[in-house]
Amino acid sequence: MKTVHTTLRLGDRINSVAATLILSSAGLAGCSAVGPDYVRPTQPVPAAFKESGPWREAAPQDLLARGDWWEIFNDPVLNQIEAQAKKTNLGLQAAAARLQQAQAIAGIAGSFLYPEVAFAPSATRYAVSETRPDQPSKQPGNHAYVINDFRVPLYASYEVDVWGKVRRLTEAADAQAKASLASYYTVLLTLEGDIAQTYFLMRSSEEELRILRENINLRSRARDFIVARRQSGLSSELDLVRATTELAFTQAEAEAATRRRTDLEYTLAVLVGVSPEQFHVEERAFELTPPAIPVGLPSDLLERRPDVAEAERRLIARNAEIGIAKAAYFPSIRLTGAVGFESFDLNQLLDHQSTIWSLGASLWQPVFNGGRIGTDIDRAKAAYAENLAVYRERMLRAFQEVETALAGLRILAQQAEYQTVASQNASKATELATVRYKGGLVAFIEVIDAQRVSLLARRQALQVVNSQMLTTVALVKALGGGWSERVPTGVPAPAERLSAR
Repeated sequence: MKTVHTTLRLGDRINSVAATLILSSAGLAGCSAVGPDYVRPTQPVPAAFKESGPWREAAPQDLLARGDWWEIFNDPVLNQIEAQAKKTNLGLQAAAARLQQAQAIAGIAGSFLYPEVAFAPSATRYAVSETRPDQPSKQPGNHAYVINDFRVPLYASYEVDVWGKVRRLTEAADAQAKASLASYYTVLLTLEGDIAQTYFLMRSSEEELRILRENINLRSRARDFIVARRQSGLSSELDLVRATTELAFTQAEAEAATRRRTDLEYTLAVLVGVSPEQFHVEERAFELTPPAIPVGLPSDLLERRPDVAEAERRLIARNAEIGIAKAAYFPSIRLTGAVGFESFDLNQLLDHQSTIWSLGASLWQPVFNGGRIGTDIDRAKAAYAENLAVYRERMLRAFQEVETALAGLRILAQQAEYQTVASQNASKATELATVRYKGGLVAFIEVIDAQRVSLLARRQALQVVNSQMLTTVALVKALGGGWSERVPTGVPAPAERLSAR
């Protein structure tokens, strides 16, 4: 029964020490945290985007591009590339690692809200001076005064967060972790946009290559026709030289387009996170058709852009750091306690008479530090001012990027109409010039000029459509893509932490 009674008595003492620490800290930590509480800065937000026009068609929020936003282009190859890049892109993996670091730092900061408890058993055997006035009884068989000291203590230490320093520290670390999460989605959105734009540039190069190949075929037939006419004495050597020159020039342009397409495919490989020899995209017919994107309201933009969210959360962290710096003016209070057993005889170590315990408190009040605390407060305020400017600049840039993309799409739509008319008429002019040349009504130079204009018109029309695709992707990126506050797959969710006592 000795063991039972000993355990009960030890439990009572542990509870007593713990209760003393908790009650003392609860009474002292009831004060509000020093430093300013965060308030979102005011920023003028327009009621509507300038380029969206005075009238706006109603669009449910679920129609806005979220999640796998690139699926609006209905391209299974692009979908596959985007999905693979999420798994293997090295820049995204680095961003995920930074996020995990920030979450770990937030966890460390949150741990200071709790007492620190340590178990430190020890066994010591030592000899003491025989001339000490309090020397122990000499043990039989020994020629020196020898002591066996056995200790089984449990220590507890706790810094009472009277002024809210620890709470502000936790607030700052949590904000930094959330900023890292938003930064991860900024990297992801940039990656998704870069892949989409590079993919459309590659498909545009393929379409340009098809146009050039058609033109090569056309000019090759024209050259063969001139060779036949020259054999009959109906065409001059100058016509043949001109036809051969135009054919070679177009063939050279086709090779340049092939090189551009290859370069873009290799760029895609790096974005995906694999070596070029492990990555290949088959050429195929592709219709570049930019989809319509509902833009929503400017006020929605601030909730959708991960870079804006990142800037605000870093601002929250800087605001909390002002409180951390100010708390250094006030005294730090630490409570300590210990409970356990100590005995010179191992057989009596767990006896009630061997129980030890202690309670203590210490206070540290800065008196003079050469102005360090005041200077640190100035630094924290300056850091807040810097991040405030960054936050506001980020919002202005967000509005500017959306307006620029909207203006670009509006102008490109009108340009596409004009370019379509030009391309159609240039093709018709080529047909007419060819017929008139075969009829002997015009010189071959007229056919060459018509073919040049037609090729230029078709390539410019392709460039306009390609610009529409790239600008559409830029608009999606400017609107914030499909980011959310969920922790990405593969990154462990942070443990729940108390934000206040």
